[in-house]
Amino acid sequence: MEEQAVQSGKRRKKRLPGWGKTLLTVLLTLALSAGLWCALLGRSGLAMVETYLLARFAFVETDADLDGVVDAGLNAFVNGLGDRWSYYRTAEQYRELTATRANSYVGVGVTVDSASREEGLLVQSVAEGGPAEEAGVRPGDIITAVDGVSVAGEARQEASDRVRGEAGTQVALTLLGEDGATREVTCTRATLRNSSARGQLLEGQIGYVQLSNFYSGAADSFRREVDALVEQGAASLIVDVRGDPGGYVSELEKILDYLLPEGPVFTQKPRWWAASVYQSDADCVDLPMAVLVNQHSYSAAELLAAQLRESVGAPIVGERTSGKGYSQVTFPLLNGGGVGLSTATYCTGSGRSLIGEGITPDVELSLDEGAAIGGEHDNQLQAAVELLQP
Repeated sequence: MEEQAVQSGKRRKKRLPGWGKTLLTVLLTLALSAGLWCALLGRSGLAMVETYLLARFAFVETDADLDGVVDAGLNAFVNGLGDRWSYYRTAEQYRELTATRANSYVGVGVTVDSASREEGLLVQSVAEGGPAEEAGVRPGDIITAVDGVSVAGEARQEASDRVRGEAGTQVALTLLGEDGATREVTCTRATLRNSSARGQLLEGQIGYVQLSNFYSGAADSFRREVDALVEQGAASLIVDVRGDPGGYVSELEKILDYLLPEGPVFTQKPRWWAASVYQSDADCVDLPMAVLVNQHSYSAAELLAAQLRESVGAPIVGERTSGKGYSQVTFPLLNGGGVGLSTATYCTGSGRSLIGEGITPDVELSLDEGAAIGGEHDNQLQAAVELLQP
């Protein structure tokens, strides 16, 4: 018996049971995974994970809104980077951002200025065929109340959110007309396609195009408007990017290539890869040009203005621009939200950076109080027109 026991013991040393192999594999995998996460996250990153787990399993209030806590934490984390251009968006905000960048939205079809008039939102433009146009809203009207709630004064900052809502629902707008009369209209919200560009032939055969953003389809929209103006006999062109938040590099590249003669027009320098230099071919819009900008011309908008001046000497009229100079990538997150991080810098074709400086216009001029962009009393537009007159 003793000998047999010794022999059995020897056999057990040679062969590990199946469950033991499985357990060893799991332990090794966990050890390697833990080591990998430690290397990737570091002490600070692991501390954030630890805090979440402690809040979830040790915090006494079991019904605490951890999703809201995570949203607040991620927002604070990105703000802590010290980059004004990086951002965090909650799941709902990220869905809205995605829709905006697709140049579609749910609303009534108005573009408004929340800064110019204390009484409320100044209607700058009305989408053709949209709910607002059908209800009789006109450019120059001021939205003073939404569903009976005043949007004057400080309430203007949140007024646009009141106008938005679900498709098919109704919203009542109280309007102050240019004639001083007040009226109320009811609009049914709908999903609308946003045209990035809007053109108009001014006196003196001057083509005028407002470019509201550089999101999906912007280049095609811009090209259609300019081509139509050229067919109507435009002898010069004003490009208006006041209030333009920028958008996609791909749309900027197409517009620069369409407008400008052969040469470098844009340089992008990512963190991990070599710089990319974008070139324009020889085909171009061979017209004298001027550009309108303001302090709310960001990113691609100010780069477009800077490059038009650099390539063809187009004069710039308006206010000093924001001085962005960083491009972002928006990364979707597992919680449905998204984080946008500055991942590259950019500059003009000659290598000039706009970071912190922006563009100083050739004619520095603020918009007259009460005037609407592109409207009859737009003094900045009139200054650009004078520059292009023979």
